[in-house]
Amino acid sequence: MTTPLLSWALLAAQVMLGIAMASAALRMIRGPRAQDRVLGLDTLYVNAMLMLLTFGMRYGEAIYFEAALLIALLGFAGTVALAKFVLRGEIIE
Repeated sequence: MTTPLLSWALLAAQVMLGIAMASAALRMIRGPRAQDRVLGLDTLYVNAMLMLLTFGMRYGEAIYFEAALLIALLGFAGTVALAKFVLRGEIIE
């Protein structure tokens, strides 16, 4: 794959991920139920992680990949905690 083609592909991916992040944030804010808000937050952190990965590929910096890994780990733990809270009303048993 040539460099200009890769650059345009990454730019297109970043634009689409930005639109997906805006849609997820809208669902997180306007969700009629708590389950919709948790799902919007989960989608938002996955899209943010993918956005950081595209920045890492574009600029060739390792810090973006490390930040994406951190977001993935903390986002998963946060989603599990929020899902448990929505299901039972308490996090710590």
